[in-house]
Amino acid sequence: MKSGPAWFFVALTGFMTLAVLKWVDLAPRVERDFFFSPNDPQLQASEELSRRFPSPDQIIIRAGAPDIQSASYRSSIRDLTTALGNIEGVTGVNSITTDDASRSPLWGRLLLNPNGESTNIIVQIDDTEPSTLVRNIEAVVEPLNNSDFDLKVSGVPFIIELIRRSLLRDLALFSAAALLLFGLLVAGIYRNKHIVLGTLTTCLLACVTTLAVTDILEIRIGLLTANIAVIVFVVTLSHIVFLTSNWKRANIDPGNQRNDAARNAVKVTFPSSFWCMVTTALGFLSLLVASARPLRELGTAGAIGTVTAILLAYTIYPAFLRSASATTPLTVGGTRRTPRLRLPQRRPRVWLGGIAFAVFAAVLGFRQLTSDPSLLSYFAPGTELRDGLDAIDRDGGSSPLNIVVRDSDGASLDSDEANDKMWQLQDALENDSSVGVVLSPVVLLAHAKLAPFAGFLNWGALLDILESPLLGRIGLSFVTGDRSEGRYFLRMKESGRVEPRAEVIARIRDHVRESGLQPTLVGGQYDLQEKLGRLIASSLRIGLGGLVLAFVGIAFIVSRSVRGTIAMVLCLTAIPLVVLGLMGHLNMPIDIIVSPAANVALAMGVDSMIHLVLRVRRLSANSSSVWDTWLEARSQLWQPILGAALIICAGFGIFGLSSFPPTQRFGFAVIVGTLTAALMALVALPFGAGAKLAGR
Repeated sequence: MKSGPAWFFVALTGFMTLAVLKWVDLAPRVERDFFFSPNDPQLQASEELSRRFPSPDQIIIRAGAPDIQSASYRSSIRDLTTALGNIEGVTGVNSITTDDASRSPLWGRLLLNPNGESTNIIVQIDDTEPSTLVRNIEAVVEPLNNSDFDLKVSGVPFIIELIRRSLLRDLALFSAAALLLFGLLVAGIYRNKHIVLGTLTTCLLACVTTLAVTDILEIRIGLLTANIAVIVFVVTLSHIVFLTSNWKRANIDPGNQRNDAARNAVKVTFPSSFWCMVTTALGFLSLLVASARPLRELGTAGAIGTVTAILLAYTIYPAFLRSASATTPLTVGGTRRTPRLRLPQRRPRVWLGGIAFAVFAAVLGFRQLTSDPSLLSYFAPGTELRDGLDAIDRDGGSSPLNIVVRDSDGASLDSDEANDKMWQLQDALENDSSVGVVLSPVVLLAHAKLAPFAGFLNWGALLDILESPLLGRIGLSFVTGDRSEGRYFLRMKESGRVEPRAEVIARIRDHVRESGLQPTLVGGQYDLQEKLGRLIASSLRIGLGGLVLAFVGIAFIVSRSVRGTIAMVLCLTAIPLVVLGLMGHLNMPIDIIVSPAANVALAMGVDSMIHLVLRVRRLSANSSSVWDTWLEARSQLWQPILGAALIICAGFGIFGLSSFPPTQRFGFAVIVGTLTAALMALVALPFGAGAKLAGR
């Protein structure tokens, strides 16, 4: 048997890999509003707010020292302020050496921290590319950072850049780890160079083909699609595991010619693989109901990868099986020794009752489940970004929230009456435990009053001056030109938050009304996080519910039995219940990265059940006992079922190497779902569909 086709596919894979590395943009993309696409309705309020009250982006540098009153500290602040001001893209720098924070209500709030151990440097930036800007700021800050001058950097551009770096690291690390780990696993399991080469070739080609197609469709590497290569690798391997298992069975059957083994394996395995592909694709497509862009991108990329996986598994991998068949000796007499695994065969009620109790215990964790986690939970404790966020959050809040107000009586905001109401709101917000720094029109006007002769001017005249080009039109960042609306800028505290963001925002709206003002618009990162939490909860309900309903039809088509359909659906439903419930028990938040894990685990977990049910149908023609048929099917497939589970767990276990906690939690959730699915396939499904429950 010539191995020419196999080597052609190896060469093709090498060419495609080089082409993707050269022409496909694999750099992760994380934009300012990385949770949503520009046309998402959830962004409209924030975009409208930015249009009405234009203000530059900021990076905050917290500078701590043993004695912030010392001359050496002020000298260090002065030098750092000057160096930062010379960076291209920096439009302004404010610190205690440029502004008198002790007298100014504005700079006192921005630059001085309540602990008396640090001050802030506010760096205003333009739209320069964040990667370049952050690198330049780091080049200035890092040489000065030491125990006597402790510098922590934060701000949206800085957060975005460090997330992008984490994703880039994960992409490279996961790809290399997947090739090495799966190569060793396949070599250890099959000990056949043709199978090892075929597995790695097929899986790698599926990955690079998916990356090429998604690039053509302008789906870039982002928060979730940075993991798509490993996901496609695992999905492709799942097909290969069952295909190889059936090839081994066909290859040792004395009734088959040596060259028929690969063909027979394809014939036996493809119907099951087809329905597995359908369910996995549906699992990814269910993410398209979400409004958050990363979920939709993963849904599309995952569906493309799922179709690519089955196409390449059945067009390329059989060529390597044919090469392996040419060098694999047949078993004499058609006998084979299959390792034994003691799986339960008796007392179905006891086993089913125990599994049902375990699922129920997991479901109790739903009470601790949250889809509204702290922003800090996205970053690992002890990392540069988390330390900076923690410190700045403690000092004055880390998550921006904007609220636009108008006078309830319709009065202009430059009147004395409106001024009194706005000060009342300022005090109420600053006394709220969830709120840190608060900037508002009255704080800006109080700062302006410090200028010489400003005390002789009324509020309207002061606002005219603040809106002039000479002062950078700073007044328009807080009050509209017609004086009808004003903006309050809040830095919300995330550390130790136990209230849902929705309740916090509702309370802030109440503060506005109680002050005699009316809230007209709310936006900012804090508000977007609250909206994201609601979208995640909604997509979980709709996506998982729709998946289960879709699987009802697929289960009936596959099993052609009412009892088998009910058993499959119940087993499938248990997978997301266990995954989400266990995450609740472990206090793992369901964030944007973790949320698709239940869908992915459910879609991939159904594979083993489909293979098992279809094998039962094939064997039932030669068996008079339903239970004996299930036992025989299970004895034939327990190895590939556990092998596939091992490979999936190993694949998603790679995510534990990530420096990004949500990615680690995503991998953990899929592993839990995979192990649950294997238990359901090997124990719960046979008892539920095949055993006589009245038996022992």
